[in-house]
Amino acid sequence: MPGKVLIFSAPSGSGKSTIVGHILGLHPEIEFSVSATSRPPRGTEQDGVEYLFYTADVFRGLVADNKFVEYEEVYPDRFYGTLKSEVNRIWAKGHVIVFDVDVKGGVSLKKYFGDAALSVFIQAPSVEELRKRLIARNTDPMDAIETRVAKAAEEMTYAPQFDRILVNDDLATAYKETEELVNQFLAI
Repeated sequence: MPGKVLIFSAPSGSGKSTIVGHILGLHPEIEFSVSATSRPPRGTEQDGVEYLFYTADVFRGLVADNKFVEYEEVYPDRFYGTLKSEVNRIWAKGHVIVFDVDVKGGVSLKKYFGDAALSVFIQAPSVEELRKRLIARNTDPMDAIETRVAKAAEEMTYAPQFDRILVNDDLATAYKETEELVNQFLAI
């Protein structure tokens, strides 16, 4: 393996992206891997920044061409995946890759990268807290929020497959714990 990778996974609303953003602000040698998706942008999301946005048909074509390290169909026609070209782009700079992915993607990435990866599962203190956080975001209709909350219970069963589990009930504490995990991993 040319380099190290950090994998952060969580049910929606657990604070994963906020924590990843914090780590990126502290470590210029860590670079965010932009995942591909077939879902439409939410809010102010921009293609190539938060995600690489494709239609479901284009995504399937990329799968057929073996362009992904991993991918999942998280919901019908809603694909998410990590392009091999994105991994190679970041490693070519000599940077550490950070992934912000769903739990199945996190498990797949850990299997793929093995000991070159640190996988962290971030969870909210409760499913009800997840619901509150998703509502507060104000980016999804209520039916989509309820679908995501229902999925969160299933996603939490994946936690034991990660190297570390971090409960995000206080953001300052979660930042500190994440900093310690990342610093230890990078020092190895």
